[in-house]
Amino acid sequence: MLADDHPVVRAGLAALLSSLPGIEVVGVAATGREAIREVVTTRPDVAVLDLQMPDLDGFAATRELTRSAPEVAVLVLTMFEDDDSVFAAMRAGARGYLVKGAEQEEIARAIRAVAAGEAIFGPGVARRVLTFFAAPPPTDPFPELTTREREILDLLAAGLSNPAIATRLDLAPKTVANNVSTIFTKLGTADRSTAIIQARNAGLGVPKDRT
Repeated sequence: MLADDHPVVRAGLAALLSSLPGIEVVGVAATGREAIREVVTTRPDVAVLDLQMPDLDGFAATRELTRSAPEVAVLVLTMFEDDDSVFAAMRAGARGYLVKGAEQEEIARAIRAVAAGEAIFGPGVARRVLTFFAAPPPTDPFPELTTREREILDLLAAGLSNPAIATRLDLAPKTVANNVSTIFTKLGTADRSTAIIQARNAGLGVPKDRT
């Protein structure tokens, strides 16, 4: 099952994969919610998802598929190869990660690999993953967050509401709401209370003059 919000990419990829021996395209989707419906209906071996899709992005769609259809392997095929996107997708449950522009043989090999239960990454992504695991453990409990996102998470953990955080940091309420949504995605949390628990367990939300 293929999900991508660009019609040309979606149609081209479907035609490409349908022409390969042993691969059948059983469904296509243009949004994250459509992708979930297609997977639930068709029960494919592999769901190939873009990360940037309307109504439900690829991170959230992957988390939902991991919960509702754990037997379906998710392979991310996207234009993003930054560390935040790669690790957020893997935490959400993706078994593979390729960057658009990958060769036909590489895409087909990745689909077959994740269908067989393996984890697979494109060359550039693989280097990032290996570098991450080869590096010393970070002292920052949330290295995937930006400085601003960590600051907002700290205030969330302290019990402040979005409007209160906006006032404290002199930000627009919409900006805070967008940052909070991004924090949830990066932490792989579904709601505010879970994020607060994670943050407090990591020592956030505590007044700086107290231990």
